[in-house]
Amino acid sequence: MNNLAKKLHTRTQRKNRIRSTVTGTTERPRLSVFVSNLNITAQIIDDSKQVTLVAITTVGEKSVKGTMTEKAAWAGTEIAKKAKTAKVTKVVFDRGGRQYHGRVKALAEAARAGGLEF
Repeated sequence: MNNLAKKLHTRTQRKNRIRSTVTGTTERPRLSVFVSNLNITAQIIDDSKQVTLVAITTVGEKSVKGTMTEKAAWAGTEIAKKAKTAKVTKVVFDRGGRQYHGRVKALAEAARAGGLEF
């Protein structure tokens, strides 16, 4: 197993370990974060109904410029705005197997500043 395959395998294991304990309910849906090399996607998901309530992505957004951390902060504020319109205030945070640091942390702090509780 080469280094890249091992890295992906361990991240998948971490993600599965997190998802075994973090589930979204109707009262507290799950805020799932996905970070790629160029873009960030965040979704608020109700796992009991298997429905995505709110989603935001930086893919195709012309107004989003800057570093990945700035894009993450933008995504956090936008997901908080959309969550307010969908009447969602409390969520559980699913960091998707990534460390709570850098881009994931910037998104989480911006979402908290926007009014989401987790």
